[in-house]
Amino acid sequence: MRAPYQVLVIPFLKKDNDYSFAIFSRADMDCFQWIAGGGEDFDASILDAAKRECLEEAGISDKHDFLRLDTVTSIPVSIFGEFPWGDHVYVIPEYAFGVELKDENLFLSKEHKSYKWVSYQEAIDLLKYDSNRTALWELMTRVSKNKEHNDE
Repeated sequence: MRAPYQVLVIPFLKKDNDYSFAIFSRADMDCFQWIAGGGEDFDASILDAAKRECLEEAGISDKHDFLRLDTVTSIPVSIFGEFPWGDHVYVIPEYAFGVELKDENLFLSKEHKSYKWVSYQEAIDLLKYDSNRTALWELMTRVSKNKEHNDE
């Protein structure tokens, strides 16, 4: 049984002063979202789960820098089956990360029909879930703020 949490990871690129984000079209639903999945090992860290999901879903190596975001969402357990962690667990947390990549080449797993690189506004318009938009807003705000401090 998987661990009772979910991870969400936003792959992004910085070119000059512009950012682009890899958004994924799910194979089992008609929607766009980030890389997402659960902890498969109760002993693995949340960061380890994020890195594993990135490797499995997009071929992203764990050698990249992962940025843990403050965004945490609650997901109803009904999405995963009827009370898979017992009848006392109603929601599980979803922890968000960003991962900066060096190029646009990604491997596409069978979980997704396609992916594309989009701007911040395109992602906001395409993403299905508010939690995905919130995580994107936080990531964009953080990297923009860091850029301003680095330019000083």
